[in-house]
Amino acid sequence: MLRDVKRSYRTLPRESWHRLRTDAFGADPRGHRWQKVSNSPHFVDGSFRNPVTTRPLAYGHTPLALMRTRLGADGGRRSPAAAVPVHRLLPAELSAPPESGLRLTWLGHATVLAELDGVRVLFDPVWSERVSPFDWIGPKRLHPVPLPLAELGPVDVVVISHDHYDHLDMDTVRTLAAGDAVFAVPLGIGAHLEHWGVEPYRIVDLDWWESVELDGLKLTATPARHYCSRGPRPTGKFLWASWVVEGKRHRLFHSGDTGWFPGFADIGRRFGPFDATMMQVGAYSEHWPEVHLTPEEAVQAHRDLGGKVMLPMHWGTFDLAPHPWEEPAERTVAAASAAGVTLAVPRPGKPFEPADPPPAKLWWRAVAATPSGADLLAPDALPAVPDSPAGLVAATPRADASLASAKPAAGPASTGGPARRGDPETAASEPSPGQDGGPGRPA
Repeated sequence: MLRDVKRSYRTLPRESWHRLRTDAFGADPRGHRWQKVSNSPHFVDGSFRNPVTTRPLAYGHTPLALMRTRLGADGGRRSPAAAVPVHRLLPAELSAPPESGLRLTWLGHATVLAELDGVRVLFDPVWSERVSPFDWIGPKRLHPVPLPLAELGPVDVVVISHDHYDHLDMDTVRTLAAGDAVFAVPLGIGAHLEHWGVEPYRIVDLDWWESVELDGLKLTATPARHYCSRGPRPTGKFLWASWVVEGKRHRLFHSGDTGWFPGFADIGRRFGPFDATMMQVGAYSEHWPEVHLTPEEAVQAHRDLGGKVMLPMHWGTFDLAPHPWEEPAERTVAAASAAGVTLAVPRPGKPFEPADPPPAKLWWRAVAATPSGADLLAPDALPAVPDSPAGLVAATPRADASLASAKPAAGPASTGGPARRGDPETAASEPSPGQDGGPGRPA
């Protein structure tokens, strides 16, 4: 049934597609943007390619298996049992510059405000209640934003990792467009921003390994192992990226969404060490093992990058995968402890300086829906973080097949990494299965 629905959306007549389309779907790159896309060495046969073979879904898992996993998951544990203790951030807390020159504020999911060397950078800003093209359906916030966008103050640079709804939010972009920020985005994504009213001169589209100097910072789009899609018909014309930000004294890494691949070590050699890394640790599943990091893989990637302090992100704000709400944090703490990694796990909205990270407090345990009698939410025996990343990659490193025309592989896919639970993400943040946030695809 899911396959039939997916096929019906992909074969919609042009007239029906235009009636269905909303502004939130964005726009395709044209003109100079399309020229940059088509000239990219990573754009092959009409679609961007990942640095290693990658499938958005492990096609050995049939739609029936996806449904079974979804129905078998403990739905009561996929959201907090009580209100998340968000730190209500006040503008006064950000009024004085950080003593060390670097301050990070995790605002939920992948949204982080970084203040480094006198410049304010906002990563993947999402203030909407739902991450969806529609305001009546799709993943809804599990906690409020720590402060209204109007209270955030001026932003110098906005960095976008890719175009999925939980990372690129139309309403937030339109609000930020009223300011003076410059938007740094992977190739093609500038078309979305321009469609939403951002002036073209304020948009910088970068390919992997390309850099730009903005407000005294050097920003570089670096490879990631993921994909883009925003509407019912994936086009393959939009690139995804992780980001390196270098100031006069400090360096940051933001993973965006990514699966594990050997490129983290290359990024570390070129740009590291990093004062802090912001790593995706949540929304993983055995059904999409190649496009999202598990907590253990995130810790390994942080080590490969040469990170000093790791800020786990992409967990706790939206229900996008079948694992328990608190599990990413528990597994990250366990993996970081085993690997000797310095971790910062603040409540959403609580600023901190990586030069003096706050002691880890397991604040989520007070509101998690723990099993009866459970003392610890983390499993007793977690997979060890390997000393070498070789064991985490099952596929031969080579450019992957076109994401727009990916074909099912014969038999179940090997994850090559730690065992993990999963089913498709439940909320329909796209109107068709197989798109970001919709049934059958990770965000």
